[in-house]
Amino acid sequence: MGILGYLLDKRFIVICVIVLFTFTCIYNLSVQAENLLTDRKAAIIIDDFGGVAKGTQEFLESDIPITVAVMPFLEQSTEIAEQANELGFEVIIHLPMEPKKGKRSWLGPNPITSDLSQDEVKQRVEEAIENVPHAKGINQHMGSKIVEEKETITTILNVIKDHDLYIVDSGTNPHSYISDISEQLGVPFAKRDLFLDNTLSSEDHVYDKAIQLADLATKGGSVIGIGHVGIHGIETYQALEKAHSYFIDNRVDIVPTSQLIKSDIDKNPDNFWSEY
Repeated sequence: MGILGYLLDKRFIVICVIVLFTFTCIYNLSVQAENLLTDRKAAIIIDDFGGVAKGTQEFLESDIPITVAVMPFLEQSTEIAEQANELGFEVIIHLPMEPKKGKRSWLGPNPITSDLSQDEVKQRVEEAIENVPHAKGINQHMGSKIVEEKETITTILNVIKDHDLYIVDSGTNPHSYISDISEQLGVPFAKRDLFLDNTLSSEDHVYDKAIQLADLATKGGSVIGIGHVGIHGIETYQALEKAHSYFIDNRVDIVPTSQLIKSDIDKNPDNFWSEY
């Protein structure tokens, strides 16, 4: 009986160890699964604030925590940046840069163009930062030509670094120097994953793109989408309002872009407007 008791005790100990090990594994897996769910984040940048653009007030009165990208030097740029900040939105500068194609008038006042000296480039970026208060970062408006100019991008990024800002490459050119030089200079950066709209977008189109953005977040953890106020600003707003519940149901948090900024993001953006 003594030996039997010993074996039973040993068996009991083994069973306890197995049970404990199994419980630990299940617990760790549940924690990892929960972390995967809570790490689902999407930033939605809405470009072209600053002028009289459709969708402006609708977005500013919405409960969707978009990132407000304000074009500098427009009639309401400073006012809208102040208003957005007061309402709790993150503000960035939508810096106009020369494209390879497109009308000069699309750039607005004081854009970054290839005919400027580096001192003039620096001055215009400084003035843009002053014109758009509370900005946490910068993304480019158009700019497919400028982002290929290494010296100019270096000048821009040095100013951004001096002001402790981040930069989001809008993905208008796959040969952009923004990521490489940002890494070299230690400037926080990211790339957009998806354009949510374009100049021909319907509400249904933007809604489908918003759902695609949420689905990307469930697979990749964090994503950045870009939409616009302007010609179809109301449609973009209405589509995102409609899609908001899908983000909530799929536990994808819409967050300020600064929460997703890393120095090691290497995405492959779809180039809706790669010619800009």
